[in-house]
Amino acid sequence: MPSDTQTERASKKRVWAGRILSGLPVLFLLFDAIIKLIKIRPVVEAFTNLGYPPDLVVPIGILLLVCVALYVIPQTSVLGAILLTGYLGGAVATHARVGDPLISHVLFPTYVAAVIWG
Repeated sequence: MPSDTQTERASKKRVWAGRILSGLPVLFLLFDAIIKLIKIRPVVEAFTNLGYPPDLVVPIGILLLVCVALYVIPQTSVLGAILLTGYLGGAVATHARVGDPLISHVLFPTYVAAVIWG
């Protein structure tokens, strides 16, 4: 039978594994929000190629930043995860609409959502 110390160590490892798995999509989505907020040229061009007006780059970046902030606050993490799932669903629909490759573009937001809900 495992001792309390062994159980406590295993529990701490699980907590850290969960933090790391939650941190990866957070870092990716924060990067994505920031490059939208500063409107770097490739982001504006990508928006245009996806059929969105360049005027929406910053508002969508703000929306993403708010969703990520809600996700990282423990009291609102479930709401943040739900909102991020909707945001990522919009990304799936956008990439599917323009005929982007399935595995690398259309399903990538699904992979991020799966890690968020882990």
